[in-house]
Amino acid sequence: MNSFSRQDVLRILQISSRQLQGWERAGLISQREIYTFQDLGQLRTLRSLREDDVPAASIRHSVAAMQAVAGMSNPLQEASLVRTGTRLAFRCDGAMVDPIRRQLLFDFERMERQTGIAAVCALSRVQDELRGVQELFMAAVQAEEAGEKHRAIALYEEMLQVDPDYAPGYINLGTIHFHLRQHVRAEELYRKATVKDPGYVLAFFDLGNVLDELERSDESIAAYQRAVALAPRYADAHYNLALAFERKGEPRSALRHWQAYVKLDKSGPWSEHARVQIRKLLDGETLSISWRAAGYIAPRRGTAALKVLHRPN
Repeated sequence: MNSFSRQDVLRILQISSRQLQGWERAGLISQREIYTFQDLGQLRTLRSLREDDVPAASIRHSVAAMQAVAGMSNPLQEASLVRTGTRLAFRCDGAMVDPIRRQLLFDFERMERQTGIAAVCALSRVQDELRGVQELFMAAVQAEEAGEKHRAIALYEEMLQVDPDYAPGYINLGTIHFHLRQHVRAEELYRKATVKDPGYVLAFFDLGNVLDELERSDESIAAYQRAVALAPRYADAHYNLALAFERKGEPRSALRHWQAYVKLDKSGPWSEHARVQIRKLLDGETLSISWRAAGYIAPRRGTAALKVLHRPN
């Protein structure tokens, strides 16, 4: 398969339709119905950046600046975007550049203070390894899309042998096992992703999902809370947290996350469901407080009169 539909993209990247539409409205990716492998890579980068709470405007400005500085038509595909503190930079042709400041940056992560021929050789080896990992990753995605799940598993495992620190590989492999209902194995892989990259929001979110399936509510909630701590504007994590707290019988905690969710997702069926839950919880809390009242409380100036509520026989 050389092309993917919008539904394929949503499923592979585990993003919602509203997220994809939001990126299109923000000008981060062109609106289309068919996507290529290169588009998947670009969308994966966008997902990671948005999960890290990088503003869409910052991404758009950095991409536009890189287009002007390097003459690239699509920097998200032609270069590797990295976060350096509060700013964004691109790795390209063995160098790292801040396109807005138009400055070359010293790449501590890759070069590790190497110089001369040793640096060139090291960079070449890294590029070869990355190329091999990327080829295996794409082959695994193809196998997964073709319904060849066991072949996809083998390819992801081979890729992780080449690069054991590649957290997205553990995520994708874990998701296959999750859909096969092999939840214990999925949990193991998601946990490895959280260890390899403790700042990887999606790893904690997916870990929360599988722990929820395993009916380990406290651990599931802790994983979702970690995802929210890393990315406070991660709407789906707030949604799942609200559901988890409701199931646990903690309506006030659920209410807080339902309210956070509707601030982030202002329309659509999930937002409407969240609003329905908010109304139910607020109505339930009002009745609970009224029933606990010992009797009539005289209203103060500027407040509405309260009525005594009697429990029906």
